[in-house]
Amino acid sequence: MRGLAEAAGYEIVGVVEQARHPHPKYHIGPGKAKELARMVKELGAERVIFGNELKIVQVYNLAKLTGVEVIDRLQLILEIFVRRASTREAKLQIELARLHYELANAKEKVRLAKMGEQPGFHGLGKYEADVYYETVRRRVHKIREKLEDIRRTREVHRIRRAEMGLPTISLAGYTNSGKSTLFNALTKENVPVDSGVFTTLSTVTRAIEVLGEKMLITDTVGFIDNLPITLIEAFRSTLEETIFSDLILLVVDVSETMDEILRKLSASLKTIWDIGVSGIPILVALNKIDLISTEELNDKLGLLSRIYGNLKFIPVSALHGINLEALKAEIASILRRYIEASFTVPISQETFSFLSWVYSVANVRKVEYDGGLLNVLFSAPPDIVDKIRGRVESMGGRVEQIGKMESICS
Repeated sequence: MRGLAEAAGYEIVGVVEQARHPHPKYHIGPGKAKELARMVKELGAERVIFGNELKIVQVYNLAKLTGVEVIDRLQLILEIFVRRASTREAKLQIELARLHYELANAKEKVRLAKMGEQPGFHGLGKYEADVYYETVRRRVHKIREKLEDIRRTREVHRIRRAEMGLPTISLAGYTNSGKSTLFNALTKENVPVDSGVFTTLSTVTRAIEVLGEKMLITDTVGFIDNLPITLIEAFRSTLEETIFSDLILLVVDVSETMDEILRKLSASLKTIWDIGVSGIPILVALNKIDLISTEELNDKLGLLSRIYGNLKFIPVSALHGINLEALKAEIASILRRYIEASFTVPISQETFSFLSWVYSVANVRKVEYDGGLLNVLFSAPPDIVDKIRGRVESMGGRVEQIGKMESICS
């Protein structure tokens, strides 16, 4: 909660904790609520943030008691998202999540505002509940239509990538685990990197080479513990990139305490399952090994391997490029499906445009000109090899298959 609050730009001046069953009026007990009100006044606090999700009536009662606006975990995360969002899609998804919250509480919010406006409830007293509800519902409908257009465009791009036959990798992980740093290290790109949470709110896809083979890798939005279902639903179209990948590269910050590592790894795996991922291989990159000793790394690696015996762990430092070749070798071994082949075609006007296309869909290893013939050694997935064979034979040439690319994992 402290990390989330600071990421949203708040300065924390006081902390109150209580372990109890939620109280219907204040969520915390009445005595603790009065203590909170005294703290707000004494410390000059301007807002109260709850780590739990609050009912709208509890928000109203707390605002009335403390005299300042009260928000919960969901609203805090939305504030961070608003600060971090840079693309039209991310902004629409955030607005959709906010409106879903409004829609669920619209009628109760208007009813409470009519009883007396409090911080966070200003200006609602003029609405009739049904009118306000319908206004919010129409805005939700319009945003969904816009997001559906973006989703269809993404689907077209996904189909085009599938037609290229390139394996796809989704980078996933707890927020601030170093996903974007690893993405930059693998792609030689420069996507934004920050020590705060939720730096990445939109997907970014780039082509990379893994031991000579072309692949596509996508950086996705980071996870957090108990990610509110409203946000999972709002960002579903973005998170769907994970569902359609051939491999999930799950990034974990191994420099943290073992309790934190297990908590965040568990939260990340739960989110992956919640969005409907099944049957996709998961490879775990234990990032930030430069911050711990070899002995500590070995202890953590041993414990993780015992707890999650079905997962493969590769220690790396994305920042310093340590052990990235071992990571690539493991990726290659999981996504091994390339065929090495060669073709020979007579040189003609059509030959060079065809060769340009082959470069775009396959890994061309060698090109030779022998008199009036063009000889090309390449590797590609089976379906791309079949397409190349069809084109080559229509041009009066031939294709020879050499074998599967087992050697890339050696």
